[in-house]
Amino acid sequence: MAEIHLPWSVLTATLLFILFAAKLVIKKKKNVAGETPSVPEKMPPGSRGWPLIGHSLSWYNSVASPHPPTFVHQQALKYGKIFSCSLFGKWAVVSSDPGFNRFIMQNEGKLFKSSYPKSFRDLVGKNGVITVQGEQQRKLHSIASNMMRLEKLKFHFLKDIQMIMIQTLGNFEDNHVILLQDVCRKVAINLMVNQLLGMCDESEINKMAELFSDFVDGCLSIPINFPGFAFHTAMKARETIINKINTIIETRRRSPEKRERDGDGDGEGEGEGVLGRLIEEESLGDNAVADFIINLLFAGNETTAKTMLFAVYFLTHSPRAMKQLLDEHNSIRSRPINGEEELLTWQDYKAMPFTQCVIDETLRLGGIAIWLMREAKEDVKYQDYVIPKGCFVVPFLSAVHLDEDIYKGALSFNPWRWMEPENQEKRNWRSSPVYSPFGGGARFCPGAELARLQIALFLHYFVTTYRVETDEGR
Repeated sequence: MAEIHLPWSVLTATLLFILFAAKLVIKKKKNVAGETPSVPEKMPPGSRGWPLIGHSLSWYNSVASPHPPTFVHQQALKYGKIFSCSLFGKWAVVSSDPGFNRFIMQNEGKLFKSSYPKSFRDLVGKNGVITVQGEQQRKLHSIASNMMRLEKLKFHFLKDIQMIMIQTLGNFEDNHVILLQDVCRKVAINLMVNQLLGMCDESEINKMAELFSDFVDGCLSIPINFPGFAFHTAMKARETIINKINTIIETRRRSPEKRERDGDGDGEGEGEGVLGRLIEEESLGDNAVADFIINLLFAGNETTAKTMLFAVYFLTHSPRAMKQLLDEHNSIRSRPINGEEELLTWQDYKAMPFTQCVIDETLRLGGIAIWLMREAKEDVKYQDYVIPKGCFVVPFLSAVHLDEDIYKGALSFNPWRWMEPENQEKRNWRSSPVYSPFGGGARFCPGAELARLQIALFLHYFVTTYRVETDEGR
């Protein structure tokens, strides 16, 4: 299984620079020798950076580093928390200002629209909830939110998640050293394939995991669709995944009576997955259904796996937090009797206050949604600034999460901060301007509650089953 990696590599940055530079040489009007274009009037203050490439290399080097907001913090010291720079061959407005970030997210579809490279859109699909715009985006987002609402979590996901946790974590040999990243990737893909597609066969899940690993590697690669390149491999993987999804769709549409045999007649039988319910409950074409599922696979698998990984990593470097977490989980449920595992209930899940603090702190300190890419649909006025139509707008969420002016000891793992009364308002990740691990507005992550449930249950079964050691402790 592919190693977990940061989203942007230095190699990718260099090659993208070559592509952008070539494009700009063709399109760019010649300037007077030595003259650098200034920031357009009324845009936030900033600079154009290097000729042709702007700030692209500094940006990529920063987001690929252990501290992604480095570039943003450096520019903010010069120009303020809302500043202009040159990224990807265009003017961009970057923000580490909580109020402006919220303004951008709340005006999704009105003043701003999501903006992704064509290569990324080709991979995740033009009909997916990540890439579509307008009314179709609102429809798909509503469907996804409905599929993962709290009632579904209580009665359909809670048991399935635990069965997968027990099965997956139980497959590792006793007294055998395993890599944490492999554990998290395996658990996450098993969860997503089971819950979205209804797959239970381990060999099929392993095949899907291999395909999906190739798919993810290509999503942020150089868009060269030629054998030997990651993007080409990813497109082939997408084709195979789509074929598998379409086969399941065809089987379910051809044999609706199977649902009555497998379930209780209400459309929620075991093995259905989100796909089964989607076919029965929503009026979407097969292509739209396939893109919808592959979007959820992409959004859910990588984010869940890496958050699990970061949570355990932070805990291993905080013995006090690890002990308090383990004490909490040992008190929730005693050891299995006669070798049979007793599953946790919804009440057990709600009785994990410190676990929720650990999850919140992990998402703040090591969140996956580091920054968002938007584009102004029209000239946008904000305070004294005017952001021109077509300009990139980048709310940099982790720059807010790691701001010392907002969080004392922002670079330290401190789950106890979320127990302090003054942080309770900040903690509301649905509405807080200073804590947005799941985005916000019309594109707020519909699987936020499901992700938190998965991570909490993973921590329960992981810390009560395994002893974790760092390289230094071995």
